[in-house]
Formats: sequence, structure tokens, C-alpha cells
Amino acid sequence: MVFSSLVFLYLFLPVSLIIYYLIGSRIRSPSETGATSTRGHATKAQNLILIAASFFFYGWGEPVWVALLVLSSWVGWLVGIWVEQAKTTTGKKIAVFFAVLSNLCLLATFKYSDFIVENINYAFVTGLNNPGFALPIGISFYTFQILSYVVDVYRGEVRAQRRFLDFLLYVSLFHQLVAGPIVRYVHIANEINNRIHTWSDFSQGLHRVCVGLFKKVFIANVAGEWAQRTLGSDLSTLSTADAWLGLAMFTIQIYFDFSAYSDMAIGLGMMFGFHYRENFNYPYIAKSVTDFWRRWHISLGTFFRDYVYIPLGGNKSWALRNLFIVWALTGFWHGASWNFMLWGLYFGVWIALERLFIERLLNALPIAISHLYLMMIVTLGWALFYFTDLSRLMAFFQILFGTSQTPTIGISTLDDLASHAVWILIAILWCMPVGDWLQKHFRWCRFNQWSASAQTLTLLMTDSFLLLSSTALLVGQSYNPFLYFRF
Repeated sequence: MVFSSLVFLYLFLPVSLIIYYLIGSRIRSPSETGATSTRGHATKAQNLILIAASFFFYGWGEPVWVALLVLSSWVGWLVGIWVEQAKTTTGKKIAVFFAVLSNLCLLATFKYSDFIVENINYAFVTGLNNPGFALPIGISFYTFQILSYVVDVYRGEVRAQRRFLDFLLYVSLFHQLVAGPIVRYVHIANEINNRIHTWSDFSQGLHRVCVGLFKKVFIANVAGEWAQRTLGSDLSTLSTADAWLGLAMFTIQIYFDFSAYSDMAIGLGMMFGFHYRENFNYPYIAKSVTDFWRRWHISLGTFFRDYVYIPLGGNKSWALRNLFIVWALTGFWHGASWNFMLWGLYFGVWIALERLFIERLLNALPIAISHLYLMMIVTLGWALFYFTDLSRLMAFFQILFGTSQTPTIGISTLDDLASHAVWILIAILWCMPVGDWLQKHFRWCRFNQWSASAQTLTLLMTDSFLLLSSTALLVGQSYNPFLYFRF
């Protein structure tokens, strides 16, 4: 089950919300005294409902993987207690090592085993059979969350959770289970049993869900279908202009797809009383690759920074070595294929070059030039991300740079651009903080200065439009991919 499905939107989510609020603390309205500060504590029954709903959500496609999720959570919970109770530093380190080893073995078995066997067969000319394990959806997210929890307990940043069901709730929350963001336990530990339910949070969360849904079906799906029609076609028939256009569409798709799911996850969390941190901050307005990665998939970047880069020595010792280790792992995290490793190292090289000299040059150049540099680097990087077949990747780059025998412009290129001109403009503008700019320069755009009734009416009308139009698009579209399946 995915967020952008009619089953989720019109069956699973409404039923979950109704049951959740019927059996526990109701939402506090703004008219009640201290509504934003009065604690509507979540009940144990509400937590159990959330766990049950998350299991149903996760097991919708393949119920057997729920058992793996529970087992992994149980091991992480026990290790967290082990770390806290260990009397010596050595004992604590052994416990952390066990957590890291067990979770990496889990990933190696279910995500990387086929890749490992294929490369052994290629390198040593053997005939080993591929294990053929199906990839449990979201396994990369919840294993990282468990690891971050254990390490934070070791560092003393959070106390070990003594109740297994509370820990299981943290790991299994359907809002972020299969598509992120990577939520650290320390950030929501207090909300597991002390959540505050207010109409303000609920309405803002619902609005965030509607915005994310619209971004997914109106921008990401349209761009994705266009990209698939070009990048996934017979490359020998592709013109240079269509290759660039297809790559641009994938650049749009992957941002709006990933950020849309983060929007929906954050919004769903708010509707149930949880507050997750932002995961995207307009990455395509960045002026350097370093700045881009501070804005893109923030939870993943901070995970590798806090749990890999800094422990290796960070900027203090062997900085370049640490940088390339992190980026190799970042690439490999995205999928069991060499193109992802190349993609990660590609960005590692550019960040290293920026540290050495490019950043000083960029600071001296006009902002428009710096931004053009960033978009060219990132867009070419998405080609590495898209093509898992390296031979097709090389053929695509030949077309892209005009070194093949394909024509410069295709028959339908200009027609495609003309028919999608308004949509392209909307997509480009949505990559930028246009709303923030309008609020800064025009008083009438400052939503928080409107009357309560005007705010409520505007939100209601906006959310109704976004939800109904998204529903109409979902009914009419046959292309609704879920990119996180590979993670």
C-alpha cells in the first residue's frame, strides 16, 4: 500500500483516524483553554491501534515481512537495553558492534545477496546460484532507524526504551516506514506517550498531505511517465534534444516524488500527534553541490554525517578518505547495483573538488552561473542514478553529448514542449520558495495575519481542490510508480 493510492486515501487512512480518535484522547480545539499546551496524552490503546494499523499497512503487499520487522525491532530493543546496562565501555561497544553487524547482515541477505553472488561469479568464473530473496520494502529505512537508536543510547543522548511495544511503535509507524524520512528516536521519544493532539496540528498535517499528494500525481507522475517514454525507450531512436528533455523530466520526477512522500509522511505524523523534521529544503535552488546535499534528503545526509563521517574522523583527520567512504555507502544504500556506487562517488568527487578550490571560485562568480553549474552537475548525476545497465548508460551519454549518429531534434520534441509549457512552468516554480518570497514582499500573502475564519475557509477550499483533483488524476492515470521499492 502506498500513500498515493485510492485504497490508502479513502479507506485505510479514514478508518485508522476514526478508530484512533474514538478510543483515545480527542483533538483539543483552539477555543479550549490552553489548547496548544494542554496535554492530550496518547493512550496505550491508541499506540496499539497505530501499531496494528502500521502492520496492516506494511503487510498489505507481503504479510510475511511483518515478522522480519518485528524480529529486527525486538533485537534492536534488547541491544539498546544491553548497551545501557553494560558496566564497561568495552561491553557497550560489543553491544553496539552486535547491533551494527546484525543489521548489516540483514541488509546483506535481503538487499545485496544477489549482487554479491553475481559479482563473485563474474570475478572468479563460478556458477553460484543467486539466492533470489525478495527485497522487504523499507528495510533500509527501519534498519537505519534501529542503528541510530542503539548508537544514541551508547552516546547517552537518550535512555533505552524499556517497553517493547513503545519501541515497536517507533520503528513501525506507517507514516515513515516505507519511504522515510529516517526518524531518529531521540526526536520523537517524548511523543510516543506524550503526544499533543490539536486541531491546528491536524489541519496543518492534512494540508501537508494534500499538497504532497498533488505534487506526486500532478508533477512527479507526469514527469515520470515522460522520462520513462524517453529514457526507457530504444536509445537508438532517441534524439539529443529528447535525451536532455527526458533527463530533465527525471530530474523533476525524482525531486517531486521523494519530497512529496516526505510531505505526506510529515503531514500524517502531525495528524496523529508526531512531529518529524523536514527532509527537503528546495535543493534545486542550491548554488553548489555541497549546498545541494544539505538540502536534499536531509535525514539521510545527517545519518551518514553523524554515524559514519564524524566517527571516522570528520574534517579533523583523513577528511577526503572519510568523504569518499560516506559517498560510496550513500550510493550503495540506494540500490544493489554499480551505477549507484558510481552515482555516490560522482557526488563525492565534486564535493571534494569544491572543498579544494571550486567553492572559492563559485563565491566569486554571479549567482546565476553558480546555480547553472549546480543544475548541470546534478542533472547529469541523475543519469547515473537512472540507468542500472552501464552499457545503456554509456550509450545514453553518447546521445546526450551528440557523439552518436542520432538526430539533434526529434519529430515531436517541440510539440511536447509546447503542449506541456504551462505544466513545465508550474513544476519549475514549485522547485523554488515562491510562497516564502510572496509572503516576504506582500502583506496580503501572510497567511498568519488573516482572521481565523479566513484561514480555515482558505485551507478547506485549497485542500478540497488538491484532494479532488488528485483523486481525478489517480483514477485516470495508469502510471503511478513507487520509487522506494528499490530501497
